[in-house]
Amino acid sequence: MEKSDHDLEAVAMSGGVDSSVAALLRVRSGARIVGLTMKLWDAECDGQSADRACCTADHAADARRVCQKLGAPHYTLDLREDFRREVVDVFVSEYLAGRTPNPCVRCNTFLKWDSLWERARELGCSTLVTGHYARILDTPDGPGLFRASDPNKDQSYFLWGIPRHLLSRTRFPLAELPKSDTRELAQAAQLPTAAKKESQDICFVPGGDYRELVRASQPNAPLLRPGPIVGPQGRVLGQHEGLAGYTIGQRRGIGAAWTEPLYVTEIDIAANTLRLGPRADLLVDSLVVGDVNQLAPLPADGSLWIQVRYRSTPTLGHVTLSGNKLEISMAEQILSPAAGQSIVIYDGPRLIAGGVLQSASRKAIVQEQP
Repeated sequence: MEKSDHDLEAVAMSGGVDSSVAALLRVRSGARIVGLTMKLWDAECDGQSADRACCTADHAADARRVCQKLGAPHYTLDLREDFRREVVDVFVSEYLAGRTPNPCVRCNTFLKWDSLWERARELGCSTLVTGHYARILDTPDGPGLFRASDPNKDQSYFLWGIPRHLLSRTRFPLAELPKSDTRELAQAAQLPTAAKKESQDICFVPGGDYRELVRASQPNAPLLRPGPIVGPQGRVLGQHEGLAGYTIGQRRGIGAAWTEPLYVTEIDIAANTLRLGPRADLLVDSLVVGDVNQLAPLPADGSLWIQVRYRSTPTLGHVTLSGNKLEISMAEQILSPAAGQSIVIYDGPRLIAGGVLQSASRKAIVQEQP
């Protein structure tokens, strides 16, 4: 896509150091930018700590100060209704259906590259810039999404939902930088956010305990009712506090003891039963993935790298596309991710497709270790 010197770029600014440096680098490259901060959640009203939750008034003020220093306009956009509908309500409903959602993926897909992008277009912007660590590179079949140069900071896993046609209108200025360089650039430029700490929590659940939010949203939901915890040999080991409070693979905080470590292996909604088993019971080699967003053609042989968690090591698998579903046969058994989690497919560093896990199973016979 040809760009003129008069094109305006929208920079999604959270008030953190990454998006601040992204704006800095675009200004230094000669781009005309406008900073856009999304107001998503009334953190102060929920008694949340402003330094732990994002999208508060303090964060918007930090973004505004960065824009003032860079000589760029700044706007705060009220997207609370969109965020509640597309992220928070879905987050709650997924847990209440026995699945484990990934809200950061939905926020990127439905807020940054949907609601925010539409507002940016209304302001006359032709490009969306963010502080994510990922790369967009030209390929023979058009712009492609690739892992960041720094593997320790790569965030492409969370970006699989970007519409393919918007890759040409997206910029990741931090694509080639390690985090240490980003911080140094902010300090050298004396940006107000240079020393700001990084948020590690879900922005609407600071502290990480999502159960309180789920219970407050629908206190009488069936999956919040107590029921039995069943372990090996059908032994009842205790009582759970509602199936919505657990996830596949969970080991800690279950409240059941056994002669060996036990993990959540099944959330049995029909029987309102939490089933536990040893680690070996979590091994799977077949995945079915829905809600697929394809960003590049599948290779002819279907052999690709499968990443089932943000920090997990990709595993080789064979992928076939059937309608809007991916059927994946893993080359080796892996610990089962939870239904609702993001499964992301790579060809080397290039992101080919992503989707939401519908089911995981084990087709191969497990060989018992002596």
